[in-house]
Amino acid sequence: MTAPSLSAPFVEGVQRGEIRYQACIGCGAAQTLARYACRACGSAQLEWRTAGGSGRVYAMTSVARAPSEEFRALAPYTLAIVELQEGPRLMGHASPGVRIGDQVFAHFFEFGERRLIRFTKEE
Repeated sequence: MTAPSLSAPFVEGVQRGEIRYQACIGCGAAQTLARYACRACGSAQLEWRTAGGSGRVYAMTSVARAPSEEFRALAPYTLAIVELQEGPRLMGHASPGVRIGDQVFAHFFEFGERRLIRFTKEE
């Protein structure tokens, strides 16, 4: 029997249309990349929380050449790193017209057998 993946709560959240992140019980730091300990203080006392989905675009890049055959149908596409309102940063797809500094909201879309995150401008 194999142990569940450390990132399973995040992946399962995306499947339900939620963005999950880890929060440190000790210092309150938030992180989206699942870890065994807090990136800020090293505490192992972490809990999973659900983000509201709002954030601000921190950085962006355009992908013209997909990293694998699986994603070729999406190319060209834009990826954004968004600082969520709760504090952690998360990378996801971005809708056309989204720019650095824009206030955005997370939505989800189906691609093959995956559900992916797409950030769109908040109106």
